Amino acid sequence: MSARLEAGSPAPDFTLLDQDGKTVSLSDYRGKKVIVYFYPEALTEACQKQACDFRDNLGSLASAGYVVLGVSRDDPAKLAEAVATDGLNFTLLSDPDRTAHEAYATWGEKSMYGKTVVGVIRSTFVIDENGVITLPLYNVKATGHVASLRKKLGLAA
Repeated sequence: MSARLEAGSPAPDFTLLDQDGKTVSLSDYRGKKVIVYFYPEALTEACQKQACDFRDNLGSLASAGYVVLGVSRDDPAKLAEAVATDGLNFTLLSDPDRTAHEAYATWGEKSMYGKTVVGVIRSTFVIDENGVITLPLYNVKATGHVASLRKKLGLAA
């Protein structure tokens, strides 16, 4: 596993397919603030809660200048199903070979129900207009994460 990224680190670029099978690169968003979140699996209860939380808060995030990108190992067809099922209004990206996961140190050992397992470490990164990580958050909880993130970004009501 790669070393964890810290605030002030350049955000590793990646190029992945979105839910429509289109190629998307992080560098496409240079000049914009980006929230990239890594989650274990689309259409699972906790991941749906987190995605719907981002969906429901996208207006305030977008009005503050943020773009949201969700990254999982799911294929584009499953991501498209998640977008349709949950009415998601942001881009989901497919990383089946874990290239982006490895670059962001979001794949590795974690504790799950008291056991050590290897898998996706639920994490979120806030990236500034110049491609620099301003807020790296590892081991976040699916529920309540977006509210906590909004507070950290000074957007909480």
